[in-house]
Amino acid sequence: MTFQEKLEKNIWGLLIMVAIVVSIGGIVEIVPLFYLDNTVEKLTKDEDSIRPYTALELEGRDVYIREGCYLCHSQMIRPFRDEKERYGHYSLAAESKYDHPFQWGSKRTGPDLARVGGKYSDAWQRQHLRAPRSLVPESVMPNYAFFDKNIIDDSLTERKMRALSKVGVPYTDADFAGAAAAVHGKSEMDAVVAYLQVLGTMVKFEKGKDYRE
Repeated sequence: MTFQEKLEKNIWGLLIMVAIVVSIGGIVEIVPLFYLDNTVEKLTKDEDSIRPYTALELEGRDVYIREGCYLCHSQMIRPFRDEKERYGHYSLAAESKYDHPFQWGSKRTGPDLARVGGKYSDAWQRQHLRAPRSLVPESVMPNYAFFDKNIIDDSLTERKMRALSKVGVPYTDADFAGAAAAVHGKSEMDAVVAYLQVLGTMVKFEKGKDYRE
């Protein structure tokens, strides 16, 4: 009886072998990302204005995740012509270096949001969140009018920022000290709009430049 036949007749042996093979494959794919220089693009000082999210933007991102917005909207523009013509410059790994977890996604029931920041006014974003079909008749997005009534719990903001600092997000003592005040009395609508308006605005892209070089 061959080794393969023995495995096929022994469920536990097969499971162990599958786990070993998958683990080796995962290690081969993931480990190099920790030491390859080009895993995260090195931007010049003029280009690199990537910063951690402000307290309000961070709270908006948490609401975005809570409501499952990532299930319909990706935040990763692929380096293909049709993608770039519709959404803008392809996404850089460096843009997500302070995202925990990142919001790349692959589902596009709605448009990609990687470059939505500044594309529409705050007023447009608010109305679109309250009643999407009032602006986009064919939209299947739910109404989020309740964002206006929900007030951010400012007692948790500093704790969230301190937790993120543990995994490398460079928040300062001043950020911690001002976290609660920055979101005090703000609604979830304020927070989500702040988050949407910052997406894709932190890197100054140069026309025709390939950031993968």
